[in-house]
Amino acid sequence: MTVSVRACHALGSCWSCDSVPCTFDKVRSPQTGEVSDLNQQVWILQDQIIVTVPRTDSVTPVTVTVVPCKYPESLEQGRGIPIYMGIENPEMCLSCEDIGGQPTLQLKEEEILDLYNRVSPVEPFLFYHSKDGRTSTFESVAFPGWFIASSEIHHPLFLTSDLGGKNNVNFNLSINA
Repeated sequence: MTVSVRACHALGSCWSCDSVPCTFDKVRSPQTGEVSDLNQQVWILQDQIIVTVPRTDSVTPVTVTVVPCKYPESLEQGRGIPIYMGIENPEMCLSCEDIGGQPTLQLKEEEILDLYNRVSPVEPFLFYHSKDGRTSTFESVAFPGWFIASSEIHHPLFLTSDLGGKNNVNFNLSINA
């Protein structure tokens, strides 16, 4: 007997399992939305860097793009849903690199659907998305235990392994319907 399971993640990605490995439905366009931290700071693009600023009527947050990894079974299980994250206008993607021995968050000129369509996961561009109630965390796949974080107003996003301090790793991800 064959058991077929079909499920959809809150980000809009669907997968079906008639056998292992599971397969995702083909993604034709990324999900879009915006991100804010718990201090109501939103993400904006400033000199090719994402910084956080207070949400006001005069601030236009970046439009965040999100696509699931096509091959989640090839990554560590139980850490969250592996996703690619980027921004629109200009189309760029978040990436994690070792710079001087330190995991560092970068914004790279990459098309998110090109990453999605590669024949294997592109780990520097992947994040484990975990949701707890209304808040989300984004853990680097390339550097487990390192999370996207914000701190002070007008400062860039960065990676941290210091959870619970002054760094904020909990975000509100609002995906457009």
